[in-house]
Amino acid sequence: MLILLVIVGLAGGGYTYKLRQNAQVRRSQAAAVVVAAKVAAERSVTAKKRADAAIAPSLPFNRQQFSNDDPGSVWVVANKQRPLQPKDYAPNDLVTPSVPLRLSKGSSEMLLRQEAATALENLIGAGNAAGVHIMLASAYRSYSLQVAVYGNEVKNYGQAVADSESARPGFSEHQTGLAADLEPVSRQCEIADCFADTPEGKWLAINAGSYGFLLRYPSDKVSVTGYRSEAWHYRYINPVLSAELHKQGSITLEEFFGLPSAPAY
Repeated sequence: MLILLVIVGLAGGGYTYKLRQNAQVRRSQAAAVVVAAKVAAERSVTAKKRADAAIAPSLPFNRQQFSNDDPGSVWVVANKQRPLQPKDYAPNDLVTPSVPLRLSKGSSEMLLRQEAATALENLIGAGNAAGVHIMLASAYRSYSLQVAVYGNEVKNYGQAVADSESARPGFSEHQTGLAADLEPVSRQCEIADCFADTPEGKWLAINAGSYGFLLRYPSDKVSVTGYRSEAWHYRYINPVLSAELHKQGSITLEEFFGLPSAPAY
């Protein structure tokens, strides 16, 4: 009798275990159905968004989103026909970017406006990852500093040469805090035409636009910009405008915004 009870007990335990196992399987199957339904719903929503985006009309680029005249605008255009107003304008959000610097961190020439500084940090960080190492050579120049820079150019090379490669005070992009002269950390071809042929110069020409920077003075646009080629001079304009310039095949701000060329003062 005792043996029979033990056998019955074992049989009953096995049966109970099997019931529990079957219940667990059913719960797992039910959960899998719920997950599959959720994934299918998410895919349906994503597919609808893509379809809507494909048939939705693309909005035209808004060229009036930011001013070309306000010196505090990221789209300000300064050239020989477009002085800053006021001529002694100074940005109020200048910071020192966390990048290699040609001068000491306390130098005012190592300052950029906050948005441009952040973009430059990202640009130079991407360069480092690609094996090219870039340094900030010159950025913000106050009106008074540009007086000295331009005056020195005139003294050493004459006014005609000075006007071909240096802005008069109150006309300089550097005064906006949005322009950056760049060079290799090695200082090879520092502020020189050969910079265009360095690994850093070549990499910047291809990649700077993705971070909102424009090569401001290309070699074939001297009659438009008024300045000789400067492969090292990059102007921050933000990624939105940079992408549109690339899309439209435009090279200069003057051409893109329909502004007069500025070959001379």
